[in-house]
Amino acid sequence: MQNRRARHEYLIEDSVEAGLVLMGSEVKSLRAGKASLGEAYAGEQEGELYLLNAHIAEYSPANRFGHSPKRARKLLLHKRERDRLLGQIRREGYTLVPLSIYFNDRGIAKLKLGLARGKKKADKREAAKQRDWQREKSRILKAQG
Repeated sequence: MQNRRARHEYLIEDSVEAGLVLMGSEVKSLRAGKASLGEAYAGEQEGELYLLNAHIAEYSPANRFGHSPKRARKLLLHKRERDRLLGQIRREGYTLVPLSIYFNDRGIAKLKLGLARGKKKADKREAAKQRDWQREKSRILKAQG
């Protein structure tokens, strides 16, 4: 599952892969594709990194043992990597945004985080111009054969 909005809203300077602490019903819901990262971000709580505001829908067959859809989920990172990211997000203008959530080849849920800086409106316009130009250029080259 991709967070396409993040690449539009932010300039991604670095990316990191992190594990997630999930409940069983959350894993089932993720496998069914019922998650949204649109408004999610990673933040600090008690010296640890947590995924906040990510919506993973409730898994209805797990009614008694279900989960809260927007609960904070702990991110699993190496200590040195965690400390580096915490130091950078404490600086002004940086945030950690989730870029995608996926299952690796061993079936473990992973989250790709991007260390990002917010884009200004002019930057977004420039990115759109570049994207349109690349599309037009490929059409011209394809037509010339």
